[in-house]
Amino acid sequence: MPNETMPNFINKRAFLTPDRTAVYFQEKTYSFKELYDRSLKVAGQLQALGLQQDQYVGVLLKNHLDTVVILFALQLLGVKAVILNNRLTPAELAWQLNDSKASFLVLEEAFEKMELEQLSRVKTITTERLFQVEPVEPAIIDEISLSDICTIMYTSGTTGNPKGVMQTYGNHWWSSVGSALNLGQMESDCWLCSVPLFHISGFSILMRSVIYGMPIVLHDHFDVERTITDIQEKKVTIMSVVGTMLTGIVEALNDRRLPDQFRCMLLGGGPAALPLLQACVEKEIPVFQTYGMTESSSQIVTLSPEYSLAKLGSAGKTLFPAQLKIVLDNGCPAKAGEAGEIAVKGANVTQGYLYRPEATKEKFRDGWFYTGDIGYMDEEGFLYVIDRRSDLIISGGENIYPAEIEAVLLAHPSVADAGVTRIDDLKWGQVPAAFIVKREDITKDELQQFCHTHLAKYKVPKAFYFVEKLPRNAAKKLLRRELREWVADNENRLN
Repeated sequence: MPNETMPNFINKRAFLTPDRTAVYFQEKTYSFKELYDRSLKVAGQLQALGLQQDQYVGVLLKNHLDTVVILFALQLLGVKAVILNNRLTPAELAWQLNDSKASFLVLEEAFEKMELEQLSRVKTITTERLFQVEPVEPAIIDEISLSDICTIMYTSGTTGNPKGVMQTYGNHWWSSVGSALNLGQMESDCWLCSVPLFHISGFSILMRSVIYGMPIVLHDHFDVERTITDIQEKKVTIMSVVGTMLTGIVEALNDRRLPDQFRCMLLGGGPAALPLLQACVEKEIPVFQTYGMTESSSQIVTLSPEYSLAKLGSAGKTLFPAQLKIVLDNGCPAKAGEAGEIAVKGANVTQGYLYRPEATKEKFRDGWFYTGDIGYMDEEGFLYVIDRRSDLIISGGENIYPAEIEAVLLAHPSVADAGVTRIDDLKWGQVPAAFIVKREDITKDELQQFCHTHLAKYKVPKAFYFVEKLPRNAAKKLLRRELREWVADNENRLN
């Protein structure tokens, strides 16, 4: 779709429905016209500081009304936003900024004190300074090509460093269209967003807002009672959640019910447990389970609530514009019930990874994106995901890749070998656990402290097991499935 163009999304929306509410945040409310006017001013301030079309610019911000404004200001300028996870360490952030060749970093004052010495090449702009700058007349991009890059979000691979996923305007557009065709779209819709805007789960809500002309209720973090209150008072109809959030809502409701206008919990981050789904049925909370990734610009497979119990554990069927197939190791298509690699295709799927032609080539075959996830489809075409990206750990909705943690552990001089797997956790669903072969004496506390200096807190292993050797195959590849079995079968022995 190289020649398909559209009006700039926020520009067009402000023209079509200027007076409709765009965002509720704390005590503030912006209409689409107010959001556009504010974004236009900030675009002028960003340009006064030297930002230009087609640059890559890092964005390190929290869930806030100002963040929404800045993200749309960048779109007005045709600047590509490298949206950074604010839970990462300075070293991780520096790596992503350098890898993306970002010209600037826009960040909140709260993050300014982080040790970002590695960023000497990147000019930093705090939001406080940005909003004090005298704006110039910005060079606005009135028309965008659907093949133009809108955002970059980094995702960790099963090996090596994280890769920047290129998300085009077309990816976001078709993701929004696919979601609307699946969930339906009503004039009364209002979407509550307490998932991070730096995740595709949060950012996609922002894009749906301007494409649909729909208000969003933005929360800076997830708070159960505030969620229930806002669903009632702001007439919320849809909310994106992970399992821990949904569990919290169900438990906090007690004998209460969500109001009649509420029509959908969009659940990501892995399949829900049967007791949770049964509790939602009892409380008449419709739950749409989903399967998606950064590379597919949010959900690409969704399970409608009428199937949530009959197809327990299934992620559902592909959205209307998308396709999916299961491929065996020999490249042949799998039969119903036969496990293989999940491959997806559609206009919401990324063009590839920034500055990574080899990685892109490896993941795409004949137009299909090979996810690395293992699953199967039943005879009716419902997808069941067996293993997310082989060894992925999903902790409170955050994706954690063992290889990244192993690389940090192996950098410690006292560690001869390291393997990381997941263990179940009542609060987070899953957390990382590390198996260590010692070179010399080292304690769990010392290793945890070491990890804290190199990894985001949620990636630090919660358990450490010291073993004589790790399970590896003939090619010396670590067998993480066996580590999981060790946890299950020999937990007492290992502790």
